[in-house]
Amino acid sequence: MPSDSLSIGTDGPIATVTLNRPQVRNALDAATLAALEEALIRLQADDRVRSVIVTGAGDRAFAAGADIGELSRLSGVEARAYALAGQRVFDLLEHLGKPVIAAVNGRALGGGCELALACHLRVASDTAAFGQPEVKLGLIPGFGGTQRLPRLIGKSRALELLLTGREVGADEALGIGLVHRVVSGAELMPACRAWALELAELPPLALANVLAAVARGLEMSFPEAAFLEAALFGAVAGSEDAREGTRAFLEKRRPAFKGR
Repeated sequence: MPSDSLSIGTDGPIATVTLNRPQVRNALDAATLAALEEALIRLQADDRVRSVIVTGAGDRAFAAGADIGELSRLSGVEARAYALAGQRVFDLLEHLGKPVIAAVNGRALGGGCELALACHLRVASDTAAFGQPEVKLGLIPGFGGTQRLPRLIGKSRALELLLTGREVGADEALGIGLVHRVVSGAELMPACRAWALELAELPPLALANVLAAVARGLEMSFPEAAFLEAALFGAVAGSEDAREGTRAFLEKRRPAFKGR
């Protein structure tokens, strides 16, 4: 799918989505969000794609956030619509039904940090930095940052970052649970591809239902979420993949999952 602001590459079952505006540190303007939404819809429908990596072009930024020039011209009504559009795209990412890894190759600020938060797994280069600096511009996060960040690292730590706009480096991000792994810049994409391939070899129905159980269950009471888990367990247990997985275990062989 051609786009000036986004590129998509596939390598077997792995798709890599690259924000391609390095001249503005991969800022998320309206055109980029629209291109990202279209790309995610296509990837979601493509059964050949089993896992996805999201990254930014260049080595300075994963995504520096919203396009401030574009944002500064919006009215309050337009800004609300812009926030809702960003939330819609990031919700689609979170609910893609396939594991998504953020390969954070530089600064992930504002909307860029929110993009990383919407991914299921995050790997950072040792030069990466994260932050929600919107308050320093008289704004607040609009693409889900005030909701995903507390759910990920806890209310207290999230409030400190949201209220001060302070950036955290890769090592601190690892320490507070914001990222899963920190590697050198040279190792970032190989590490993400290896992890994506590991996930791609697992049964896609099981992975999709784990993602659904966690995402939906966090919005429910525990008894409701446990009931959801049981329903999803029953649905997956009746699949061909589950029969193949249990049979392969008993026969002491490698399973061949087909996504059915």
